[in-house]
Amino acid sequence: MPQNRAIPAWREGESLSRALVSLLLKGGSLVGLVVLSTAFAILSPHFFTLGNWLNIFRQVAVVLIAASAQTMVIITAGIDLSVGSVLALGGCLAAVAMSYWGWPFVSGALLGVFFATLAGLASGVIIAKGRIPDFIATLGMLGAIRGIALLITGGLPVPSHFTATKLAGYLPQSIVWLGSGDIKGIPVPMVFALLVVAITWFILNRTTFGRSLYAVGGNREAARAAGINVDRIKILVYGVSGLYCGLAGLVLVGRMNSANALMAEGLELQTIAAVVIGGTNLFGGKGSVFGTLIGAILMGVLSNGLNLLNVEPFWQRVVNGLLIVAVVVFDQWRRRVTRD
Repeated sequence: MPQNRAIPAWREGESLSRALVSLLLKGGSLVGLVVLSTAFAILSPHFFTLGNWLNIFRQVAVVLIAASAQTMVIITAGIDLSVGSVLALGGCLAAVAMSYWGWPFVSGALLGVFFATLAGLASGVIIAKGRIPDFIATLGMLGAIRGIALLITGGLPVPSHFTATKLAGYLPQSIVWLGSGDIKGIPVPMVFALLVVAITWFILNRTTFGRSLYAVGGNREAARAAGINVDRIKILVYGVSGLYCGLAGLVLVGRMNSANALMAEGLELQTIAAVVIGGTNLFGGKGSVFGTLIGAILMGVLSNGLNLLNVEPFWQRVVNGLLIVAVVVFDQWRRRVTRD
């Protein structure tokens, strides 16, 4: 008769370590979110309240919208360092049109989103047709587009107290509601951001364009051999990134009830961190927008928790910078483990 044999201690330890590694590979971001939330709940009695969580969701909405675009770009083995500048361009154009030119909300919003999309398409054309690395092209566009936003606003906030005349009114309530309103207690920005996440999931998983993004990021030459127009895909994905940033710009303008050319500085690092924390491969071919959702919330929880603990803003920048480094190190480790 078969007998039950005791498993050696070293075998049990090996099985446990493999289980932990598997858990980190499959749900590291979710585990991190739970651990971080638990720690802040212990340290601050105000953390686990409904009002605080709604505030977190409201704060992460802009990052989540832009990070959804960044997810698609990184899946193609690219990177978009111009997301903050494109957001500022779209938001400032929309605010100028509504405040100074007297345009209604819809027209002003479409103007801002249109030019943000054009800026994204311009980056895509430079990368695809000019054979310029994504990092260099979008780094150059980061400065150029920010400069255009400064020229549009004259370096002043919109609407400006210095120009608040009969020709320069205030922002319409529609855009303020988009950035600060509630629907039965649920923040409108988060509802809007979750809608963008759902659309992104559909694009990535239910469309030919989405499958092409994974193919291009996994193996560009194989994708080209399979008949995929790689240049077209690269141009389109940066155009979609510009579109998303234009939408995020409207939300941020509504939340601030103002616009300025320097808003959303550092957004590129926040979006990259959210994407990588969510499990998307920095070298392309693999990724999920739902992982990005968890990554964005994790970063929002970290920022909110540090504020509740009265950590100085300078130290918060240190923590956020170290988080990005740690995420990249973790991503490299995850790739090696997966490969082995």
